[in-house]
Amino acid sequence: MNSKELAQHIEQTGSIGKSWLLVQLRLQKLAEEKSDLSTEDYHTRLDDIYQDMMNLGEWWVGIEEDVF
Repeated sequence: MNSKELAQHIEQTGSIGKSWLLVQLRLQKLAEEKSDLSTEDYHTRLDDIYQDMMNLGEWWVGIEEDVF
């Protein structure tokens, strides 16, 4: 699934408030743009996405049945 398809899925399912899906979208977009980025820029953007993901914490605790 490319970033456009993933974005459409997120929009169609009303999942815009699901932060973990937005992280997945950012990762997919970064993967698609990797060949156009310098190594430094790629790593900077990847580190930023990683930090945002880590800031989500254990969001799934208590809702495992709904998200996995």
